[in-house]
Amino acid sequence: MATTTNGHMDGGDLKIKVTLKDTVVENLRPLRVVVIGAGYSGIGAAIRIPEKLRNVELVVYEKYEGVGGTWWVNTYPVMNLLTGEVFTDSANVLITARDQLSEPRWPDILGIDQFKGKKMHSGAWDKSYDLRNKKIAVVGNGSSAIQIVPKLQKLEGTTLSCFIRSPTWISSAFGDNTMKDLGLDPKVTEYFGTSLHNSTMAGHPMTIEGQAFFKADMESKLSARPDLLAKIIPAFAPGCRRLTPGRGYLEALQQPNVTIVHDPISHITSSGIALATAEEKKQIIDADVIVFATGFQACTSPPFPIIGRRGLTLASRWSQHPDSYLGLAVDGFPNSLMLFGPNTTIGFGSLNRILEAQVDYVVSVIRKLQKEDYASIEPKPERVRDFVAFVDAYFKDTVYLDKCKSWYRSEGGSGNRIVALWPGSTQHAVETLRSPRWEDWVYEDADKSGNGLRWLGNGWSLTQTKGDPSWYLNPEEIEFPWEGKPEENPKYKSKPWSH
Repeated sequence: MATTTNGHMDGGDLKIKVTLKDTVVENLRPLRVVVIGAGYSGIGAAIRIPEKLRNVELVVYEKYEGVGGTWWVNTYPVMNLLTGEVFTDSANVLITARDQLSEPRWPDILGIDQFKGKKMHSGAWDKSYDLRNKKIAVVGNGSSAIQIVPKLQKLEGTTLSCFIRSPTWISSAFGDNTMKDLGLDPKVTEYFGTSLHNSTMAGHPMTIEGQAFFKADMESKLSARPDLLAKIIPAFAPGCRRLTPGRGYLEALQQPNVTIVHDPISHITSSGIALATAEEKKQIIDADVIVFATGFQACTSPPFPIIGRRGLTLASRWSQHPDSYLGLAVDGFPNSLMLFGPNTTIGFGSLNRILEAQVDYVVSVIRKLQKEDYASIEPKPERVRDFVAFVDAYFKDTVYLDKCKSWYRSEGGSGNRIVALWPGSTQHAVETLRSPRWEDWVYEDADKSGNGLRWLGNGWSLTQTKGDPSWYLNPEEIEFPWEGKPEENPKYKSKPWSH
């Protein structure tokens, strides 16, 4: 075996020809980035990418005339609404900024197309339709129905039939009166904020106490209708389904122009909804309009095909279970990143903060592609599997897998896996996403010279040509080490010391 000198093999060929890349080390390769969707996360990406990156041509596609609001994505091919032109676009990076609650879920009820009256979904509301003096059937008892029913009940001349199969927890609004009772005590506020996540743990005292509190509150509001208690108040823990502050909902259900229907639906006729009772007692609830407050197709692939390696579509990949790496990317789909992907929403806490952390992570990925001259990036398959395993393990001990049907879950809401929620708190998600673990990704070099470090450029730094080469001597940049452990540093008291 040949010996080595200073790491080199004796007699080996050391004449490896390297052509320096004539650029500074801070060079950022020009990239084109397409963002699909101009909702909250899409707007965040449209702000942060040009704010943090150079040499990026950014395009945002939104199928509606305005931005925000519904957070719905557009479809491909793209049509220019001004000219009618249909065209195909290309980009180095694709970001789908798509809400998990973006596509209305219409119920699979026999005869739904036979109804001759007006039918609409809560997620696709027809503002032009006059609901006054109408017989209205509302199907559903989730967050959408809880917001809609109190308003419909008060419209002139309306009668409502509310079809409620599954109970749900209704909480009081957490507003000024509550804060007044707490006395705006910073210690109480801090305790509430730091301990709230405990209420997501199955069997925790805070969970048990919360359930007793909400039950007593609902019983008080339904005191005039004790016959409704068993049918509306759940047995599962609060949080298994989204806990909703339904101001006026329970009160509306008790009004004389509202009828609550607990019987299952058999089918829909041309004039209303038939109940699944005994044939000789077949009953049809007449309606002029049916409002389906039946939720959304959560954690599904976009309504347009996303095609990865070897022709595999994301819809096919996710046909059984929507897997991902940190809710951001899927192996086999290079340079395709997601905002608001699977397992990225939150049961309790600030979703906006998680979305902002996701956007910052995506910016870091784009910067890595630019600066280190990679053509593509995608997560390792084993890391995707690891994240799915972590998600499943985490939720076993939470209220989210109690006996309820929820859009958080697989199989249309009745499965035994959580596919929508982040496996932890908001703070846990933000800290996880703060610093990318680059070893979890697979890369393909854009530079085909064979030297993966040509991005080091020509030995010069941008600070030598357009900046201050000794910036580290500026007073504001000089930091003296703090005494003690990093977590005792007052600068990091309110944030994790892993900054």
